[in-house]
Amino acid sequence: MLPDLDLVAEATRRQILALIAAERELCVCELVAALEDSQPGVSRHLALLREGGWLAARREGTFVYYRIARLPAWATMIVDALAAGGVPQATLRGARRRLVAFSGRPVRRGRTTA
Repeated sequence: MLPDLDLVAEATRRQILALIAAERELCVCELVAALEDSQPGVSRHLALLREGGWLAARREGTFVYYRIARLPAWATMIVDALAAGGVPQATLRGARRRLVAFSGRPVRRGRTTA
């Protein structure tokens, strides 16, 4: 499935892609803390990005971890651009600070490749 470019037009979805690109993988609770958004809202954005071909997921116990899917070169360049400045760096830094400060981060037992 080719990624749906229209999905990255929305600011929260761009932030999600940039954060996941920077962190390699994140679960819903981590994104809720980083973005200071509601769980249903974040879950909906994740579902759209996954259905649209931008994200892949893996389950570990009760958690589902999202990572950047295997993408064509043009889509990889977009994700890289979002992480490198397409999302304002102050916004991304703030989200990453909140993520580091989030005491509820789950401990990962293992990782799989994208």
